Amino acid sequence: MISHISIKDFALIENVEIDFHDGLNIITGETGAGKSIVIEAVSLALGSRADTSFVRTGKAKAVIQLVSSLDGEEVVTTREISSAGKNLCRINGEIVTLAQLASLCRRIADIHGQYDHQSLLNPENHINLLDSYNGKSVALLKGDVASDFSRYAETKKKLAAVVSNQEDSLRKREFMRYELDEISKAKPVPNEDSELAERIALLANSEKIYQNLSGAYAVSYGESPSALDGLKKSLNLLQEISGYSPKIAQAASEFQDAYYKLEDLCGEIRGIRDRTTFSQEDLDNAMARLDLLDSLKRKYGGTLEKVLWHADQLEEQLSGIENADGAKKQLAAALAEHEERLEVSSAKLSALRKESACELEQKILAELKELNFSDSSLAIDFSEENACTANGIDRVEFLISTNKGEPLKPLSKIASGGEMSRIMLAFKKIIADYDEIGSMVFDEIDSGISGIAASTVGKKLRQIAENHQVICITHLPQIAAYGSHHYMIQKGSDGSTTCTTVAELDAGERVMEVARLLGGINTTSKTMESARELLDLSK
Repeated sequence: MISHISIKDFALIENVEIDFHDGLNIITGETGAGKSIVIEAVSLALGSRADTSFVRTGKAKAVIQLVSSLDGEEVVTTREISSAGKNLCRINGEIVTLAQLASLCRRIADIHGQYDHQSLLNPENHINLLDSYNGKSVALLKGDVASDFSRYAETKKKLAAVVSNQEDSLRKREFMRYELDEISKAKPVPNEDSELAERIALLANSEKIYQNLSGAYAVSYGESPSALDGLKKSLNLLQEISGYSPKIAQAASEFQDAYYKLEDLCGEIRGIRDRTTFSQEDLDNAMARLDLLDSLKRKYGGTLEKVLWHADQLEEQLSGIENADGAKKQLAAALAEHEERLEVSSAKLSALRKESACELEQKILAELKELNFSDSSLAIDFSEENACTANGIDRVEFLISTNKGEPLKPLSKIASGGEMSRIMLAFKKIIADYDEIGSMVFDEIDSGISGIAASTVGKKLRQIAENHQVICITHLPQIAAYGSHHYMIQKGSDGSTTCTTVAELDAGERVMEVARLLGGINTTSKTMESARELLDLSK
């Protein structure tokens, strides 16, 4: 329930504080006084979108605070709209997003405005109106349908992708096989190109390499006297005198190590020399092999590692193409299973909707009869969508006849503006009995009606107010008379600025306001008497 609203620097309002109460809260005022501004402020505090045009001229920002109760706890929601475009939302002082504010406030109040008429005239919205009746049970089945549809749609998408990829891959398969065969025939191995480059360098310079190795070996070991012979002779001389000095002994030991190391190196040089041969054929073969590897690298990535990776990818893709039929069969089977589940859950949802529709038809008719549609008839027509959707298989449209003997027709072809107001009120009355929303706000509910119809609307609003707080803007005395609390909106000017004010009326002031609604500018003793009579009859 909404208990209080504070509005500062919002449109024509400078500073207004309103305490709302249980029951039917009526708001009246002259045309242009700003009645709808209050409802707009309530709507913004509940999470509707705003723009800078709401900020009062010359002010930096507009601030709206709404105090309400939800689940036994007090909730304070705040909207700040700055002239610079900044928009802040708060719940109990904590900054939140607009989506978070709107999500919470949907449980606090339901606002009915002039656009609801358009909603009711659009058949695409009728299924949502039906689903709001018996909403909890319907929501569970709608959740099942949505989950089944999600699985069905995802599997269908995967199957389509497999089929599309298979068709595309079959066209590419021969080219992929050609590339794989080209790489496979070459049989490249990691680092082979580097090793080949080194081997080619050796083969191309083998004659010089052989000569230098032979010369080094001859000087070190092969000739007499050789470097090794000189080192041996030096070693013997040092060993003869090593006993006289530790330093000489150390030098002799290191000479001995050098001698054996040089001896080993000479053997290694000889081995390399003996293995060094020049073959033009080997050189040509190595260069041809390196050219082949370079060609593969140019085609498939620039390095031998990328060539090998490309070959692995080709094998994987070709394997996928070969196994696509199996994957397609598996996905087709899964799709059939998901489709069957979707059809079953959609059928359950449709059955519940049709059951709810039978109940709703009777309740709407009963409400319409109380709203002076005594000869009306109504039906909720079902047809099927071309295929199951996330919302099931049903297409729903409300059909009505407001006169005896007339065939049922869509609402848009049969109902006048005044009739639409009463029809929407009938819907709101029924749906309100099944939701947990504490407050209902009505703007433009009296559009196109007067006289007896207005009185029945007022009576219906009071009935709704027995279980819900109702805030209603009206210009009709027949509706205003049914209010439990009455507020008057006035617009005034000090010569330089214009302000809208709101005041709760006492019993005497209320008689004056109802008389004004009855008589217009000229309030006479007769209109005052009529106002008192109207208020008495509405109790």
